[in-house]
Amino acid sequence: MYDLSLSVVVGSRAYGLAGPESDHDRRGVFVPPTRAFWSLDKPPAHFDGPLDEQFNWEAERFCVLGLQANPTVLEVLWTPLVETITPDGALLRDARQAFLSRRVHETYGNYARDQLKKVDSRRARTGVTNHKQAMHMIRLLIAGAHVLRTGEVLVDVTPLRDRLLAIKRGDVPWPEVAAWSAELLTDLDDARTTTPLPGEPDRTRIDAVLREIRERNL
Repeated sequence: MYDLSLSVVVGSRAYGLAGPESDHDRRGVFVPPTRAFWSLDKPPAHFDGPLDEQFNWEAERFCVLGLQANPTVLEVLWTPLVETITPDGALLRDARQAFLSRRVHETYGNYARDQLKKVDSRRARTGVTNHKQAMHMIRLLIAGAHVLRTGEVLVDVTPLRDRLLAIKRGDVPWPEVAAWSAELLTDLDDARTTTPLPGEPDRTRIDAVLREIRERNL
């Protein structure tokens, strides 16, 4: 459909949690010609492919989600596994700090709480624990506190690989996982009180980046 300006690998391979059978989860950004927005039929906000497990956002949609501190979008800007990058993609990566704000506390915390709720609901309904979901809940909470404290998005969690994969395998009793998640939620709240991040992202900077991309593709 459109060539990608930025294509990266996220998921387990970027997290340092991959096994031999792990997928290559890819995310990307595409930039339609600016004139394409002048007609009634606008370019899509996203599309799948062309590779398996690949999802791509139109540049403006990507920026909007990034300003909302969407964890997946922020990972695209920080993952070291970059497969394709054009000058437009480089503009987005170079401006990545401008996307960060204290909104991270809410988005990462809410994502993790949602995962916890789903795991608990399934356990109550079926007696089965979604261990993979539980692992990613823990990873999100750790990553959220990290970005609040350091101003950098944590992607590679290799130092915690063994402990996280033990959760994924179901080797850790659920009460221990739930206790760890409670500790991490408290830690996330503590990180917010001392974070150097601003209350709001730098919307002006990102708007300037998007305008430059639009002008380049006019």
